[in-house]
Amino acid sequence: MIDTSQTMHSGAETVLATAKASLARRAVGLLSLAGLGLLLIYSALTRSPDPVWQSVLVLVGLGFIAIAEVMRRATASAVELTDEALRDADGRVIVRMDEIARIDQGAFAVKPSNGFLLKTNRRVARGWRLGLWWSLGRRIGVGGMTPANETKLIAEIIRAKLAEREAA
Repeated sequence: MIDTSQTMHSGAETVLATAKASLARRAVGLLSLAGLGLLLIYSALTRSPDPVWQSVLVLVGLGFIAIAEVMRRATASAVELTDEALRDADGRVIVRMDEIARIDQGAFAVKPSNGFLLKTNRRVARGWRLGLWWSLGRRIGVGGMTPANETKLIAEIIRAKLAEREAA
């Protein structure tokens, strides 16, 4: 039995479960990316013997800093599960419940860390929230920087809803 006593109301829809990136994981990920970018820029400006390599190192360093900013913005959001859909906390629908064909949490599934993989009945729009979810073709990966217990709860609820749908 799944405990849904911790449901939240968001507008007209009831949020059954939420997965949000933890502060510690965000900090480690952001500091790692930004730190690597700053280290590459510092190295380029102080130790690079060749101007071509100096330019490359600066560009790669700036790229890592840009990725850190994309991750910062993405992980400020969350993934929410409602009766109708799995969505981003900003309101973007990732996948509707009736489009989900199956869920895969196996060790060999190509899925995000601490997460799960959804396979859909049809192709879904491409999307990506670095550290939270991605969608490509008929596959949707949920997880990454989210705690395992939060994504596991979402996966269990989806699995139960799929079983209800098959039984009906």
